[in-house]
Amino acid sequence: MLTVGDLFPAFHSKACNGLTSDDIIEIDNSTYKGKWTFFLFYPKDFTFVCPTELVEFGKRNGDFKDRDVQLIGGSTDNEFSHLAWRQSHADLKSLPYPLIAAQKLAGDLGILDPKENVCLRASFLVDQHGVIQWATVNNLSVGRSVEEALRVVDAVQSDELCPCNWKKGDATLKV
Repeated sequence: MLTVGDLFPAFHSKACNGLTSDDIIEIDNSTYKGKWTFFLFYPKDFTFVCPTELVEFGKRNGDFKDRDVQLIGGSTDNEFSHLAWRQSHADLKSLPYPLIAAQKLAGDLGILDPKENVCLRASFLVDQHGVIQWATVNNLSVGRSVEEALRVVDAVQSDELCPCNWKKGDATLKV
């Protein structure tokens, strides 16, 4: 699995960014050039834990935007599966960020589950230069914490030494 300090791989993916076939778009490394990106990879569409995460991150999309971070979801499902899932799941209809078809990208990142051949529940915070600043992976059955993701974004963007449980506004360490 790629990790902190690695360049995020070059990619070009189809994505679902709404509720109609007109909302199928293409996304690559230059789509959000100059912005931070937070990638949320999840195992499969039409599952149980995945929508709880995607919806909660969507509810906090404004908090990520305030930090100049673009959210991007993705799995090994294709863009049409993403579209059908969004159309059929009431909570996903207003999802404010794209879901990419990440079949090749998941392999390039090293986040494919060896038994299921689906994305691990992986997160990558990528800075405006394309460098991974945070990478984490959860068991397929365990959802992520949006609060922790935002805390880490704040800590990384602070460029300071941040102690355990540090939150924005807390004192940083001085050497």
